[in-house]
Amino acid sequence: MNIRVSIVEDSRGTRESLAELLGRAPALSCVGAHPSGEEALRQIPVEKPDVVLMDINLPKMNGIECVERLKQTMPKTQVLMLTTYDESDLIFDSLRKGASGYLLKNMPPAELIQAIEQVHAGGAPMSMQIARKVVNHFQKIKKPQSDMEQLTKREHEILALLAKGFLYKEIADQLGITLSTVRAHLHAVYEKLHVQSRTEAVVKFLERD
Repeated sequence: MNIRVSIVEDSRGTRESLAELLGRAPALSCVGAHPSGEEALRQIPVEKPDVVLMDINLPKMNGIECVERLKQTMPKTQVLMLTTYDESDLIFDSLRKGASGYLLKNMPPAELIQAIEQVHAGGAPMSMQIARKVVNHFQKIKKPQSDMEQLTKREHEILALLAKGFLYKEIADQLGITLSTVRAHLHAVYEKLHVQSRTEAVVKFLERD
């Protein structure tokens, strides 16, 4: 199968080198090479490529905006960002706007050819350091706290005693606090667990694992 590829790159030298590389690859053909996003939006719908190699730093309209507009009219066309920028905000903005992969220009030519074939086959290729940034980003995202995890240590203690059948006064005596303090803590527990009664709170506590 011959994979049709269009290039969007403002550097003439880079654009010509990429076109030459694609021309030498047996399974690929370069159907267009454009110096700006504006020209790309006019010509790429006519060229009907399978894959677009998109630079970010383009004159006037940048590559990320071009991706977004291109995907609106050609949703099945796969776009690979090919750039020198590895900032996290550019990576995620590109992916949110519709890019299927993110590559750095310093990658070996053979790997670029492989990445084009991968994205055409349904993959999401990324340069090694880009993939690491994506992994690090998701590892840093904190898991949302469950209702039970929002309780303070004291609220946990009171709820545990409540689950054992202790009365409010017995809980107060056990913990050395006043009855009104117990009631205040339980009010907070009900709020955090989104329950209306002692029974509901105890059920949630017992089902916590």
